[in-house]
Amino acid sequence: MHQKIEALPIALSRESFIQQLLRHLAGALQDVVGLGETEGFVSLVGQKMGEELDQRYRNALHLDRLEREQIASVLVDLKRRIEGDFYIIEETEEKIVLGNRACPFGDYVLDRPALCMMTSNVFGVIAAENLGYARVSIDEAIATGSPQCRVTIYLNADGADEGREYYATS
Repeated sequence: MHQKIEALPIALSRESFIQQLLRHLAGALQDVVGLGETEGFVSLVGQKMGEELDQRYRNALHLDRLEREQIASVLVDLKRRIEGDFYIIEETEEKIVLGNRACPFGDYVLDRPALCMMTSNVFGVIAAENLGYARVSIDEAIATGSPQCRVTIYLNADGADEGREYYATS
């Protein structure tokens, strides 16, 4: 009995293929070079993504710089556009705290905490490029088994000791 190949019930799309590819790439890197080095590689990519996304939002808003009040909304919006479910928990002059109920990587992020460096870098770059400085702390992560993510973006250097620091390049 011959079935049409196109009619087979195989869940495969470009998006799921790319997510699976990233999961396996991150897993292979974690196994070969360790979590720290993998986070470094993902950070390099996240830096470029952050720069590009920051420029897209500035261009769309016709602004040279985003104001502090706009940054949290931009971060939530960009994650919404890639099917994350981020929301603002707290927003002050000193920090922005975001929660997240759904990772854009879906279940492919499980046991791949290095992929959280993408969020850290994108958030850190956007905040720092517009405000001069940011420190991002991934306080909870779906990747490590938490039911949700919690990310704190400190907006001045004396805000906290934990997390990764980012500085404006321009």
